[in-house]
Amino acid sequence: MEVYFIYTVNVKRLLSNTSRFFKKGIKDCERSFIPFLFRLWSVVFIILTPFISCKSKENTHRLDTREPAIYSSQNYSELKIDSTILLNFFKIYPQQDSLKHSVAQFYSWRGFQNAWLTSNGLSLAAINFYEQLLSDSQIFSDKSLNNNTLDSLFLLASTEEKRFMKQTKSVETLEILLTVTFFKYAEKMYNGATTSTRNLDWFIPRKKKSYMILLDSLVSNNAESQIQEPVNEYYTRLKEKLKLYRNIQESGGFPNIVVDKKVLKKGDSALYILPLKKHLALTGDLKINDNTNIFTKDLETAVINFQHRLGLAENGKIDPPTVKELNEPIAFRIKQIMVNLERLRWVPVQMEKEYLLVNIPEFRLHVFENNKLLWQTNVVVGKAARRTSIFKGNIATVVLNPYWGIPSRIVQEEILPKINRNPNYLADNNMEVIDGNYRQKPGSNNALGKMKFLFPNNYSIYLHDTPSKSLFKENARAFSHGCIRVENPKKLAYHLLKNNIEWPETRIDKVLETNVNTNIKVSPTVPVYIAYFTAWVDVAGQLNFRHDLYNLDNKLAKEVFGE
Repeated sequence: MEVYFIYTVNVKRLLSNTSRFFKKGIKDCERSFIPFLFRLWSVVFIILTPFISCKSKENTHRLDTREPAIYSSQNYSELKIDSTILLNFFKIYPQQDSLKHSVAQFYSWRGFQNAWLTSNGLSLAAINFYEQLLSDSQIFSDKSLNNNTLDSLFLLASTEEKRFMKQTKSVETLEILLTVTFFKYAEKMYNGATTSTRNLDWFIPRKKKSYMILLDSLVSNNAESQIQEPVNEYYTRLKEKLKLYRNIQESGGFPNIVVDKKVLKKGDSALYILPLKKHLALTGDLKINDNTNIFTKDLETAVINFQHRLGLAENGKIDPPTVKELNEPIAFRIKQIMVNLERLRWVPVQMEKEYLLVNIPEFRLHVFENNKLLWQTNVVVGKAARRTSIFKGNIATVVLNPYWGIPSRIVQEEILPKINRNPNYLADNNMEVIDGNYRQKPGSNNALGKMKFLFPNNYSIYLHDTPSKSLFKENARAFSHGCIRVENPKKLAYHLLKNNIEWPETRIDKVLETNVNTNIKVSPTVPVYIAYFTAWVDVAGQLNFRHDLYNLDNKLAKEVFGE
């Protein structure tokens, strides 16, 4: 479930705390008026903090007030932090206004109780978070969140607990540093790029995530062994593969495969089969490595599996395309994984129960029902010069025997030159001109085939059938002008209309036997994601890689790695 929340403040408790500060300030006033003014300013700071810097462009921690939630009222710790301590902390450790806002709001809503430390020392939540922080720093090779003060204080609290807990200032500093670091960590790990994803050619809307409630959940449940991350399940799977590939990198990476034959197949023997087996054993494709130089049946099976994961022709032979993929450096694969982890941070935490997913670099359409993959089919997507856009829509209409309204660009670049060469071109291709607009009438030779699937969008993209079936046999299927051709459109139509009692499969078939243009409403509409992933873990748990068809990995790498 996605983690987007409204917080409810315990006003009575907050006012009680405020009253306590005022009373203390009045007593202090008998001795000095300055401490009273300072305490009064502290109260004003806490009350007004949620309203400060709300218009700042950096305020990525702003609350999402559209979703309901209840903030925990549990007592966390007998230790407390007041607003004066927060003010002093931020003088010593300056932070962005948005981050100070989140920290102050977090503590005010929990009655200023500690989140990470009790009178007994570090909580289990503190230990779990710190371990995950160190682990992810290593996995992602990212030292941006490293903090020497945090490390030294945490080490002292872990090894000399009793002595550390007597150092009030150190306890307060560690407490707030852990909270500050958590918000920075969550923003980096779960939100991702601060640059608008539209600038990265990604137009699927991103929902804001509330790290406040995530932190509350973490420190409230000491039974948890790790953070319940607000990310899609595919992110979690791919992150595990990143750990595997980091381990392979630390162990020396993949062996280089140098072959002296154009094609190596089952039954052959050669010395370079040994590094080939080592590579496939590291990736898990080869289950048992016999350490011989013979191309065995087991090796053939492993090669087919490797080719399947890389989107190659699955012939079980070591041919030039397979050798090229085998020799991609481990650093390149890690980079691919990390770029796609960034994309997965933008994906909804919980997908709809029923949806379609087109992965452009994979050239595949996946049909999901009840949150499970139901079936999948090949697609043809836009060529590099006519890219298929990345966005989300909702399929609302199935069109049987469609007209093809020919885009003006295609008319200018392709149709008119052909008419100039052949005056009968329009009639020969079942085309007509209506009010200056060119279109192709329904029929077996219609460019959209016998079906199209419409979902309103600003990119003039839809799914459709095609008379050019042979292209589905190609491994790389980027041939269209941007729209998406579906290999099995009739099965898709059956699926989308399965709940429409007025349109059983037999009636659909009868209409398809004619050339009668027919529009059928899809109700409820079905979400369709047009996405772009060059590395992902499939439902079988296998790590897949594909070529960066539109050169978007390199563009995103500049954001992720600062390249």
